Amino acid sequence: MSTNNDIFNDIRPYLDSEVPEAIAQLLVDNNFRKIVEPIIKPHTWEQFSALLMQSKTKYDFQKTVVYPTMKRLIEKTTTELNSSNWENIDKSKARLFISNHRDIVLDAAFFNILLFDNDSDTTEIAIGDNLLVYPWIEKLVRMNKSFIVKRSVSVRQMLEVSGQLSNYINNTIINRNQSIWLAQREGRAKDSNDKTQISLLKMLVLNNRANPIDSLKQLNITPLSISYEYDPCDFLKAKEFQLKRDNADYKKSQADDLENMYTGIVEFKGRVNFKLGNPINSQLINIPSETGRGEILQTVADIIDKEIYLNYTFYPINYVAYDLMTGSNSFNSQYSDEDKTKFEQYLNTQIAKINIPNKDVDFLRMKIIEMYGNTVKSYLDVKKA
Repeated sequence: MSTNNDIFNDIRPYLDSEVPEAIAQLLVDNNFRKIVEPIIKPHTWEQFSALLMQSKTKYDFQKTVVYPTMKRLIEKTTTELNSSNWENIDKSKARLFISNHRDIVLDAAFFNILLFDNDSDTTEIAIGDNLLVYPWIEKLVRMNKSFIVKRSVSVRQMLEVSGQLSNYINNTIINRNQSIWLAQREGRAKDSNDKTQISLLKMLVLNNRANPIDSLKQLNITPLSISYEYDPCDFLKAKEFQLKRDNADYKKSQADDLENMYTGIVEFKGRVNFKLGNPINSQLINIPSETGRGEILQTVADIIDKEIYLNYTFYPINYVAYDLMTGSNSFNSQYSDEDKTKFEQYLNTQIAKINIPNKDVDFLRMKIIEMYGNTVKSYLDVKKA
């Protein structure tokens, strides 16, 4: 007879019993060592290896290795990491956190550190298989409570894969009482125009398509707003915008994904804030029972988006960018001349990092401006509605 672990064997995080073998394999992987060694400084590889070998479970790994490593990274690359609205959640009840998506690695990693600091269990993390470009990455993330979203499949396989993922998420939250973090869309919103994808919600209710509201209620969906003062990958995102504009067939390579992952981890982010929105179940009960499935999912997407928009944290850079984007002085009381000058200098520095054929400086400049200004626009749009 199959167990749930057998059913989800190819996508689930490692069982605790599988952790020691995964660690043993990581420690003999030279590619893993080459990437990790600069990040763990001032610790030596030998010290780090000893720490790893102490871990016998996923919790051990997160507490002994991930937590102190992330704390050092936070100290080096952020001015501060803050969070708020913890009173919105019942710690005893598992839930699906759905957030906007800025950084490939750090959105979920930072959130788990904040959960740890608030005496809450860490989440399981959804990660696309397109990012598992080396075997060591898969081992590392599955040891860190990540489950795999299969994206590299044919159209014919997609329904089966989506059904497995839907069953896994529902089983994890409802039966195992384990919370999950999920981005509101596949990939990052590179222009910060954050929208929950209907396809994501369709996947979540595949296990109970006839009653989508009931299915979504069981997940205890809680929107989460993530705000970075500076996005280290903004120039890489702008670069991708121009490459796609100039070549409709352009596709990011595995090397590009790795560059985005590494840049996001090690470069400066300034102030970072995570703010929990209101769980949406209280709003789901207001959707009329006769509402069609498609309209239900669109309504739910709008509810999640509104919660995310209303809980953004804004810094002077966002207000400067909004005014530059709209050609207005709507928020000039929120920043100084020095803030504006500093942002202009920052734009020039980031654009200078981009090396591509037919470099369109004006286009790239506006794309980076939009990344910082669109959050203010989205906030204003829902406030006016």
